[in-house]
Amino acid sequence: MAFESLSEKLQNVFKNLRSKGRLTEADVKAAMKEVKRALLEADVNFKVVKSFIKTVQERAVGQDVLNGLNPGQMVIKIVKEEMEALMGSTMTEIALRPGNEITIIMMAGLQGAGKTTTCAKLAGQYKKKGKRPLLVACDVYRPAAIKQLQVNGEKVGVPVFTMGDKQNPVDIAKAGVEHAQKNGNNIVILDTAGRLHIDEDMMGELVAIKQNVDVYQTVLVVDAMTGQDAVNVAKEFNDKVAIDGIIVTKLDGDTRGGAALSIRAVTGKPILYVGMGEKLEDLQQFYPDRMTSRILGMGDVLSLIEKAESAIDEEQALKMTEKMKKASFDFNDFLEQMDQMKKMGGLSSLLSMIPGMGSKLQGIDIDDSMMDKTAAIIYSMTKEERANPKIINGSRKRRIAAGAGVPIAEVNRLCKQVQNQKQMMKQMSGMLGGRGGKKGGFRLPF
Repeated sequence: MAFESLSEKLQNVFKNLRSKGRLTEADVKAAMKEVKRALLEADVNFKVVKSFIKTVQERAVGQDVLNGLNPGQMVIKIVKEEMEALMGSTMTEIALRPGNEITIIMMAGLQGAGKTTTCAKLAGQYKKKGKRPLLVACDVYRPAAIKQLQVNGEKVGVPVFTMGDKQNPVDIAKAGVEHAQKNGNNIVILDTAGRLHIDEDMMGELVAIKQNVDVYQTVLVVDAMTGQDAVNVAKEFNDKVAIDGIIVTKLDGDTRGGAALSIRAVTGKPILYVGMGEKLEDLQQFYPDRMTSRILGMGDVLSLIEKAESAIDEEQALKMTEKMKKASFDFNDFLEQMDQMKKMGGLSSLLSMIPGMGSKLQGIDIDDSMMDKTAAIIYSMTKEERANPKIINGSRKRRIAAGAGVPIAEVNRLCKQVQNQKQMMKQMSGMLGGRGGKKGGFRLPF
């Protein structure tokens, strides 16, 4: 999970600050030394760290913080504010042309950053917002790049314009825009070629495309797992092509997350989206305040609510609300809850968004594959057993365990969990009586 190591270290620093009734200047300096070490180990740019620590220290020592009622909390507040400022303070959207004018977005980046997949995800999100996007395959060099864009475009239901791999990318871009004009597409996303490293040919091609079609936004895609290299790549692209914003991919696979904390400060360009997984909804708009809260172990309730709303449809919510009123719960409901949780990013992702949970999760290995094992047990049951847990006796449990390839103790544990959920529903049955169709039927199955 992104920032896992940094988050753990910072929370330990803050725990020490909170435990002191009074703070001296030496206490603040010692704490900032630990914060500095944690940021550098998270692969945050050295100049960025130096400036950040200097600002926080000056504010913490110079604002009568040390004589306040809760100096530890005040220092943490300053760290939070400065970290948000470091990442841009506010969420930035990709700028679109007004009305129904065509917006051309040129996507750039090195090979392997996930640019082609990101193009399709972005197009899919615009389609969900009621726009009419068109993907244009301008990468004529990488084998199967065009096919990959076509497959991903089909997944999100967005058309792909291609002229094959024998044409000049500039001509393809021009023809793609003409196609959009004729077919009523109001967003054109150009998937340009990447290279294994920055070279003059790639940069020249991007400049040529910008000179020949009216590119409104140039968006760079960088791989979070390359750390400081991602920051250097962003700086060089900005210097040579002039970018408008950045999408950081694979942030879910990088426990350090230094690129996300450095890019804005080094390039002056905003992070627009972050990629947190393979699915369409895993391309998330970047909110500096929410990301800071998660890094500092303060949770991210707004993102949790948004994930729940996108994962749970109205019909499911009503159905679960009715079941809660009747205190009715079976294995089919349990499967449905696990499916909802997977759509929302898995248990570890959800728990990290709950305020106060970050520190409690330290040292605990949350294995999301447990859900697959649980599903295997449920699928080894008959339809009658899934719908009526009461009929599952000892011999049925032995058959289910054998079918799922697990010890009988695992089946017993799952039966107990479902019974506990049912008991909790009895206690909650009066709470949702007057909420109508609100999305209130989701509970974590653990």
